[in-house]
Amino acid sequence: MRYRLALAVGRLIRRLARARGGGSAFPGLVALRIDPLFLEHSIGQLPGGVMFVTGSNGKSTTTSMIAAILREHGKKVFTNPAGSNLPQGLASAVLADADRQGRLPADLAVLEVDEAYGPQIARHIPPAHLVVTNLQLDQLNRFGEPERVWQMMRDVAERTSATLLVNQREPALVALGEGLEVRVDTVDVAQSLVDQSGDSLGAAELFDERSTATASGAPLVTLESRGTRSAIVSDDSSRHEISLPDEGLHWAIDATVALGASRILLGEQWSWDAAVQAFASLPVVYGRGETVQWKGVDITLLMQKNLPSMRANLSTVKTQPERVWVAVDEGTPDPSWIFDLDLGPLKRIDVLSGTKAHQWAMFLAYRGVAVGAVIDDTAQAMDYFSQAGTAPVTAIVNYEQMMAVRRLAGRKDLEARVESGTS
Repeated sequence: MRYRLALAVGRLIRRLARARGGGSAFPGLVALRIDPLFLEHSIGQLPGGVMFVTGSNGKSTTTSMIAAILREHGKKVFTNPAGSNLPQGLASAVLADADRQGRLPADLAVLEVDEAYGPQIARHIPPAHLVVTNLQLDQLNRFGEPERVWQMMRDVAERTSATLLVNQREPALVALGEGLEVRVDTVDVAQSLVDQSGDSLGAAELFDERSTATASGAPLVTLESRGTRSAIVSDDSSRHEISLPDEGLHWAIDATVALGASRILLGEQWSWDAAVQAFASLPVVYGRGETVQWKGVDITLLMQKNLPSMRANLSTVKTQPERVWVAVDEGTPDPSWIFDLDLGPLKRIDVLSGTKAHQWAMFLAYRGVAVGAVIDDTAQAMDYFSQAGTAPVTAIVNYEQMMAVRRLAGRKDLEARVESGTS
């Protein structure tokens, strides 16, 4: 009864929120207040179970890739929108897709889950499978030390019933499965790529025995090499080339993890042909290399939230873009980590905006990087670019500013979709 009431009230609030201009996690929060077991009554009832995807970075991209591969194999997949990885975000996604009886028309769920909220979500819907993309240094104001994040991941692993998938290049992640009954599967990255990556991978080291753990058994998938927007991956019997949405080693690693995860879920139904086809038409996850338009100007969004993600994104910028915009607000309370950042080819920033614009201005002055204008308001900054010509803009944004830019540009597709596969 409470579940039906939560559905009705949550959907009413959702309609009102969308009428005002976009998606919101607030309807999900209301649904959870009405029925604290809302997630159990919806996602928890899916016959194929639940896979969690968590980690410091790459969660949204990897989740999107897994879902695409599964759909290409004919599966109906429920997943949450990129970044909506808290309990209220999951509940809002249910409100968008459940039928009138509150049932999700899906075979299974692949959920992006925030590291800090993973233990809480796992108490409501324990995952059968857990994928951990990486463990990297995050914003100190949020988590403090990586050991704390590792323990959050371990808490989820302890509630996982079947498999844990990690990158065997990160011993601390392999150690997540030690002493547990779950099967630990891995993917691998060729040593040559690791050597070329410099500090862009950014794996955090734990200064105890967890950083010496080693994987047993062969990896499910290995990333052998990569091109500009492609990668060569292999298993124990074959090699394949896959397309990537954008360039950068992090895209290739996310794809490798996604291939391993989908193999776990599909078992004997797995097909390399279907997996390769899924990557051929894979869209960019919004805000991660996505381009939106504003009054005739193309704005490419590069989202950052911490030092490793910023390094990964900047590794794809080979020359000074025509126009550069940095927009960061209170969603990044402490941006001091930027002082450890190598800006690569960036010698000029055309516009700074958001409440953290002045911290960025100080950092750029220290580095000798020219700044054109400081415009606090996001919409005014977008108008500034449109009034100054039609040259494309590369926008370095945090999550909140990315959402604001997308809303202003008319992108309201901020909710999950349950989609049928091809068969």
